[in-house]
Amino acid sequence: MKRLRVVVVAAAALIALLPVTAQADTGYPDPLAISGQQIIHDPAVIALKSGGYAAYSTGGVIGARLSKDLRHWSDAGNAFAEPPAWWFEYNDTGDPWAPDISYRAGRYWLYYAVSSWGTNHSAIGVATSPSGLPGTWTDQGKVFTSGTTDSWNAIDPAIVRADGRLWMSFGSYWTGIRMVELSPVTGKALPGAGVHHLATRPDAPYAVEGPSVVRHGRYYYLFASYDACCAGVNSTYKIRVGRSTAITGPYTDSKGTSLLEGGGDLLLAGHGRYLGTGGESVFRTRGQDWLAYHYYDAEDNGTPKLGLNRLGWVHDWPVVK
Repeated sequence: MKRLRVVVVAAAALIALLPVTAQADTGYPDPLAISGQQIIHDPAVIALKSGGYAAYSTGGVIGARLSKDLRHWSDAGNAFAEPPAWWFEYNDTGDPWAPDISYRAGRYWLYYAVSSWGTNHSAIGVATSPSGLPGTWTDQGKVFTSGTTDSWNAIDPAIVRADGRLWMSFGSYWTGIRMVELSPVTGKALPGAGVHHLATRPDAPYAVEGPSVVRHGRYYYLFASYDACCAGVNSTYKIRVGRSTAITGPYTDSKGTSLLEGGGDLLLAGHGRYLGTGGESVFRTRGQDWLAYHYYDAEDNGTPKLGLNRLGWVHDWPVVK
């Protein structure tokens, strides 16, 4: 997994910025027991129209996993045989990160980021496919970019539709989570679209990233990963959530604290062998919402693995089951 090789080297620097130690909490439910290929990072899962499930992830040229039942997963190679040439503008290895997959207008849409550790010289791209299967993707180029003079970082994309319009949340550190409107035709940022601010932290280095926004009832829910990723059993990743009646916010937690002021209800944190839970996405199948994420297995040398939990709703707030 290319990004993991990069981030492990940088982990010591990140931990120095965030001097915290991973803590396990036994108050959370364990993920679904799965078999087969469990190793994954930043998973995005979708129920395919043809049946079964696909999971795309950081690692390789967007690593792919397939399952018929969510319980047994097989390695299905990569979304692409080779990196598109423009990826090398953002890192020397053409290494993609943190994909998002969705279906609309008769096609599957795979969004992803290309960047280098520690910089916001970054880009989000998109590819399309008729089937959603690895090897069938056609890259469509850049969706949105950021540069070193911007106060945001164009990585970790997540797509959501709201009131007939298409939106993309994104962001990592650099003042946190942002959102931009996309063209429903091209799937790319509308020319001149404003960049909305959804969540940040009051403390540098603003360790919040990996957003996912979903609609449930009358609210939009913003899920995000907080604290330190990518350091094996020393990872302190955890998932927090807030909600809003408007897609662009303001998002607040159950106490009414804005996510722009450090708010966010804790949804899932490390527990037992399952440390550093984050890199999440939410998907729906057979009438059930699911939370997909990675964790670092304390009983397997901190190997990143796929976590799946049912997502329930109590008094209009999500709970993992």
